[in-house]
Amino acid sequence: MKRAIPVAVLSIAGLVPVWLYQPSAGSSTVQATTPAPSSTSSSPSGSSGSNVVTSSTITTDKGPVQLQVTFDGTKITAVKMLQQPNHPQTTAAVPKLVAETLKAQSADIDAVSGATITSEAYRKSLQATIDDNAKTASTAASSPSSSSSSSSEQASKTVDGTAVDTEKGTVQVQVTFDGTKITAVKMLQQPNHPQTTAAVPKLVAETLKAQSADIDAVSGATITSGGYKESLQAAIDAKG
Repeated sequence: MKRAIPVAVLSIAGLVPVWLYQPSAGSSTVQATTPAPSSTSSSPSGSSGSNVVTSSTITTDKGPVQLQVTFDGTKITAVKMLQQPNHPQTTAAVPKLVAETLKAQSADIDAVSGATITSEAYRKSLQATIDDNAKTASTAASSPSSSSSSSSEQASKTVDGTAVDTEKGTVQVQVTFDGTKITAVKMLQQPNHPQTTAAVPKLVAETLKAQSADIDAVSGATITSGGYKESLQAAIDAKG
């Protein structure tokens, strides 16, 4: 009987580690990110460096959409979905949207079939982060290399254009200037319409190229284009 006690104690002691290391029943959720492939070339010394921009949340019929975009200067290097609809089509669409973004380096990408609502919200959020990054880059621009240039000519200035009411909705732009150069255009108000969402990146790209409001209207969004150009010209005039 006395020999049985140590055996029982050892048996119980042998079970203690099992109880101590029993796995927890809870689980954690890890959200995947989709970074861009790393580049072997170094960024130029004049680049503005890495900048992470988070978009505002866009509510859709399928659920909220929110992005976090990483820029190296003006280059998009990674896109992370902070919020997205809990739906199989969305889960399948997101990697395609991110891949197209990294390839196009803009929000001018095609919607994914079967996830058009999420695609439109994604592109709208993406464009907002691109505009914010351009504004930040302009504000943080390095001092001019020419010592003869006056500080007033190199100062960054942001001007809101007039709000133009159209048949499709209100259009208003915010323009950032670096001296006399247009460095960024942000939509403060725009019609909630797929054609408008698709047209805005093209209008902005044409503005940055032409450096004026003398640009062509986008086919399928002529009314919005007209309101955009009117608001843009008002901002240019107001800048002086």
